[in-house]
Amino acid sequence: MALRMLTWLREWLGRLPVDWRRAGRGALDFAKTLVVAFVLAQLVMVGVAQAFQVEQYSMEPTLLPHDRVLVNKLIYRVREPQRGDIVVLRYPRDPGRNYIKRIVAVPDDLVEIKSGHLRVNGAAVEEFYVNGTPSGDYGPETVPAGSFFALGDNRNNSEDSRAFGFLNRAQVVGQAALIYWPPNRVQFLRAK
Repeated sequence: MALRMLTWLREWLGRLPVDWRRAGRGALDFAKTLVVAFVLAQLVMVGVAQAFQVEQYSMEPTLLPHDRVLVNKLIYRVREPQRGDIVVLRYPRDPGRNYIKRIVAVPDDLVEIKSGHLRVNGAAVEEFYVNGTPSGDYGPETVPAGSFFALGDNRNNSEDSRAFGFLNRAQVVGQAALIYWPPNRVQFLRAK
């Protein structure tokens, strides 16, 4: 019975006008292309760019919870983070978690917050992106070599360098470059 079915299937396939060898090679080429595309995508995600979802309210109004941003992981291999850069960082108290903050002071800067107003190297910093009227004091402290001072734009609702201290260079994952979701919020993020 099984032999009869196999013979029937062979005859039926023989009547089809398809060159199965050529079709098999086409399927194999397609599978190879998919594997190469997957490997390239993984390399890009690991070394060049990565998607990140904002989960906290600490960067309002610049970034809102559930915004999705594209993080440029390559840029800090070319240059150091600068004042105003929005960065994704490994949370110092739990390196498995990522936070997003704004760099406000770089190595050798003297940083101070008086009555909620940021001063870097003795000069007041105009921060039009800050949400509400910040409160509190910090410093003055000098940012150590190889470290950065990062704050959230929503200062009254942000756990940042005031709480966990200076960031070392290894904790900075990359620069947030683009909000790509939701569609009504698509925009490039520039240092301010």
